[in-house]
Amino acid sequence: MIQLLPEFREFLSLLNSNRVRCLLIGGYAVAFHGHPRTTGDLDVWIAADPANINGLRRALLQFGFPESSIPAGVFIEPRTTLRMGFEPHRIEVLKTIAGVEFEACWARADKVRLDGVDVRIIGRADLVTNKRAAGRLKDLADVEALETPKRKPRRTAARKRRPKR
Repeated sequence: MIQLLPEFREFLSLLNSNRVRCLLIGGYAVAFHGHPRTTGDLDVWIAADPANINGLRRALLQFGFPESSIPAGVFIEPRTTLRMGFEPHRIEVLKTIAGVEFEACWARADKVRLDGVDVRIIGRADLVTNKRAAGRLKDLADVEALETPKRKPRRTAARKRRPKR
């Protein structure tokens, strides 16, 4: 079971209460799809339409950001990433990611309750497409792990057998 840090849970809850359409991507999505690994942040991909950006702004204010500390570019520039905090408590909010389109991924996303919070997680195939397009070494390692079938554990010879009666 995936557990969220309290601040991640709070932020995702605020996004929900402000009706921000978002998908979990990155390490948490990789873990959800069967390859748990360490991650230093929570990656959230949001729809870049004006109503959604407005909801993000409200959520940030409720999360404790003074209005003056929210960079204007986060609402205007399409490739801006908003980074909050420091690893392992960092939250990154992205408006675009490589290789995939938000609306299509939104329609195919997994809807789950994660540590008490309703979230949508990018689907496995879309995650693989994104990771491949991003092309960083860690992304390609994630692709390999996600595409490698899991093996069932083998029984060891050291295991005691029950005596026949």
